[in-house]
Amino acid sequence: MATNPKVEQFLADNPQGVLSTFRRNGQAQLSIVTVYPRRGAVGISITENRIKFKNLLRDARCSLLVSTADWWGGFIVFEGRAELIHSGNTGAEELRLARREIYSATTHRRSNDWDEYDRLVDDDKRVAMVLRPDHVYGTASALRDE
Repeated sequence: MATNPKVEQFLADNPQGVLSTFRRNGQAQLSIVTVYPRRGAVGISITENRIKFKNLLRDARCSLLVSTADWWGGFIVFEGRAELIHSGNTGAEELRLARREIYSATTHRRSNDWDEYDRLVDDDKRVAMVLRPDHVYGTASALRDE
């Protein structure tokens, strides 16, 4: 997906989303998530102990709905495959930096104590999920050239 600066701004302004993954039986599993623009993709923080993580390990296909807070100001849906950066497939330093990037992007601040933050997210088994969409659609003006 070519990065559209208006789509990235929409994500930054509207960090709430609903992630759809697939259960083993093929049914959709919906989860509320916090999102952020990440290098031409969408970043999401999840944990290794959640069903969405297990679903994505089995089948990386997913959809993400990002909407304005009032739901009526527009939405964007991103469809694609999730890339998971987690303790089972990533070196400690790369994982540490990916987790820090998520925190800074979703909270718009930096930790006062990165060592403590690293311990907490390691205990929580945080995963950096990246969705590089194959298809994007929706009603948000960020999708239209005006």
